[in-house]
Amino acid sequence: GEARAEGIWAVLQYEPAHHGSINTVTNLSPDLCVSGGSDQAVVLYDWKQGRMGQSFQGHNREVTKVICYPGSTWIFSASRDKTVLMWDLNQGDEPIQEFCGHELVVNGLAISPDGRKLSTGSRDNWMCLWDIESAKCEQRHNISRNLVTHICWVPASSSIVQTSEDKTIRVWDSRTWQVSNTFPAKQYIQTYCDVSPNGNYLVSSSNGFGGQGCEATLWDLRQPGCKVVEYRGHLQTTACCVFLPVSPGSPAQVATSSHDSSVRIWDQNTAACLGTLSLDGAGPLVSLAPSDPPNLLCASFNCGLHQIQVEQSSHQAQGSGASPGGAGNLDIRVVARF
Repeated sequence: GEARAEGIWAVLQYEPAHHGSINTVTNLSPDLCVSGGSDQAVVLYDWKQGRMGQSFQGHNREVTKVICYPGSTWIFSASRDKTVLMWDLNQGDEPIQEFCGHELVVNGLAISPDGRKLSTGSRDNWMCLWDIESAKCEQRHNISRNLVTHICWVPASSSIVQTSEDKTIRVWDSRTWQVSNTFPAKQYIQTYCDVSPNGNYLVSSSNGFGGQGCEATLWDLRQPGCKVVEYRGHLQTTACCVFLPVSPGSPAQVATSSHDSSVRIWDQNTAACLGTLSLDGAGPLVSLAPSDPPNLLCASFNCGLHQIQVEQSSHQAQGSGASPGGAGNLDIRVVARF
């Protein structure tokens, strides 16, 4: 491993949230996360206290995505069992709503800004819009080869962004349920996407191997298809890409995680890699959930969930000694595992 100028720190080990690989993690509140994975459970966890919360059992195949509606007690989970389930922390441990209609694994899940509609996308090429209260599918649209990998609702807008195994990024108008823009296809499958809080930028990530592909790409949504920068450095599929909350005095930052078992933090605008954390042996890292700075949650296939802290290095004067690989000026470390 790397010799670190900061010395050795102990990683807290809490009760594991799951048995098996974790596919998805998101924040319900500044203290609580929700996650899902191969054990088919949807789990609430108070990671600041290191305490497991409710566990929701209802899917009969692995959970692929979980999302929460900000400021509410709602949780939505998508699964390889072709369904989406809705849960409410205040209404016991049974699902309060079931969204059925897809024919293959559901990988995309997003809630409208007003909390009334749910958008879902599947490997079955269908994009669906549901009324949450009635669980009725109100709109559906099938595009050949559009094997949906991820969906984001653009904040304060009627637009939805969607990535696909056909290497394309599509922007949908939720009012007409038509594609309003298609970005030029990349060379590799697009695995994930995230939209900046101001709705101006999109980041998407690519699969790949041996350093071919594996990048994340920043796009300007105000000029559809306009590529701003690319973030290159992962050696295998980049599975997740997220905008980090803005910290005073720091540049805007993007975080990525990869099948190469590393997390990287990038300067959003210059694409400089500001720091890398390698979680050797953790397997693919396929989901990130930025929390209050400096905290970032990371899901892994082999070693559960990680609470990571990202902070300015106090050792910049020591050059590469304080930054593995000689890259960047951030200290990124695992504080707890659960």
